[in-house]
Amino acid sequence: MVKLFLSLRVVLFYVGYAALTLWFSLTGVLLLGLTPFRIRGRYMTGWNYCCVYWLRLTCGVKFEVIGKENLSKAPYVALAKHQSQWETFFLQGYLFPVCFVLKQELLKVPVFGWGLRMMDPIGIDRGNPRRAMRQTQEQGLQRLANGNSVLIFPEGTRIAKGETSKFARGGTNLAIEAQVPIVPIAHNAGTYWPADKFLKLPGTVKIVIGKPIDTQGKDSRSLTEDVKSWIDQEVEKLESGS
Repeated sequence: MVKLFLSLRVVLFYVGYAALTLWFSLTGVLLLGLTPFRIRGRYMTGWNYCCVYWLRLTCGVKFEVIGKENLSKAPYVALAKHQSQWETFFLQGYLFPVCFVLKQELLKVPVFGWGLRMMDPIGIDRGNPRRAMRQTQEQGLQRLANGNSVLIFPEGTRIAKGETSKFARGGTNLAIEAQVPIVPIAHNAGTYWPADKFLKLPGTVKIVIGKPIDTQGKDSRSLTEDVKSWIDQEVEKLESGS
């Protein structure tokens, strides 16, 4: 009975999610398609906030942010743990103005992809690592020069709770060349929205935003390892409840 009840709540969430996606994508393209990024992006992040709060209402998934004071108005490169779809909803809205790196195939999805394009993302070819790194670097430098931050999931794909993976160096390379700080972000969203699972479990997602890391004179390899170590340790604390 419990599983059935949770399943019904998730179905209700996805019905609302589909309606929100359709509404924001169509109205955004039709009404704000030619406006500056800060205007159309602020409107489109309404979709992110609506999805997060609709999930809270239907499935009981709340959130708590720790370290919000570590965010600045100046551009930075945010490197975040990737466990579920939840953090993609939340961080895109919470960190705005931010442009995020995603696989370019998502931009071709009807309606959903239209909305994504409104957020000025960096679409990369994940099947070609060298090209993907070049796309991240070139487009990322442009976004940062325009005064926007860049959000990257250095693991490249969603990693199940309790697991970790190698961090790509694209984010640290970008931050070093742009001479902007790195903001590391850890969370335990995979506990409540498990990767590749249908059920969403009630509880509180905790997001820990670390202090900005200066990139001046740093080596991307060692910097990436430092960021990975901090994120892994914080995620382990969150998942263990300590």
